[in-house]
Amino acid sequence: MELDELKTSWNALDKRLAETEIVNLRVVKEMIQQKTKSAYNGIVGQNLYFFVVNILIIGVLFPYIYMNTPIRTISFAIVEAMMILGLIPIIWKLSLLSKFDMGGMSCNELSRLVLRYKQISHQQKYWGIAAVCLAMVAFYIIELGFNPTAGYAFEANRVLIVIGLTLFTFAMAFVLGLWQRRRHAQQMQEIERGLEELREFES
Repeated sequence: MELDELKTSWNALDKRLAETEIVNLRVVKEMIQQKTKSAYNGIVGQNLYFFVVNILIIGVLFPYIYMNTPIRTISFAIVEAMMILGLIPIIWKLSLLSKFDMGGMSCNELSRLVLRYKQISHQQKYWGIAAVCLAMVAFYIIELGFNPTAGYAFEANRVLIVIGLTLFTFAMAFVLGLWQRRRHAQQMQEIERGLEELREFES
C-alpha cells in the first residue's frame, strides 16, 4: 500500500513539475515577444513620424512659404518633388511593417520581412539623404544666386551664403542620419535577437 501511495505521490509531483515548466516556458516566450514587439513599435513609430513630418512640409509648410515669399516656382517644384520621392521608401517600409504578425507568422517568415526592410532602409540611407541635400543645394543656388526679385540684403555675399548654407545642410543631414542609424540599428538588433530566441520555441 505504501508503495502505491509513493508512486501516486511521485506521479503527482512529476505532473506538477511538468506543468510548472510549461508555464515558465510560456512566460519566457511572452516576455521575449513583448520585448520584440516593443522594438517593432518603436520602428513603426519612427517611420510614421517621418511620414507625417514629410506630409506637413509638402502640403502645408513649404506651400505657405512659397505663397508668401518671392521664391521661384522652379525652386518650389524641385524641393516638393524631392520630398514626394522621399515618401516612397517610407510608404514601402510601412507596408512591410504592417505585415509583421508575430501571432500568425513563423519566425522564418518574420525574418524574411526584417531582411527586406533592412535592404530598403540601407538603400534609402544613401540616395534619400543625397537627394534631399542636392535639392536644398539647388534651392540655395537658384534663390540666392539667380532670383533678382527676392531683394536680399546681402547682395555682395551671395556666394558665401550659398556655400555656408550648403555646408550646413550636409552637416545636418550627416548628424541626423547618424543619429537615426544608431537608434534604428538598436531596434533592429532587438527584433532580430527576439526572433532568434523565439525560433527555439518552434523547434
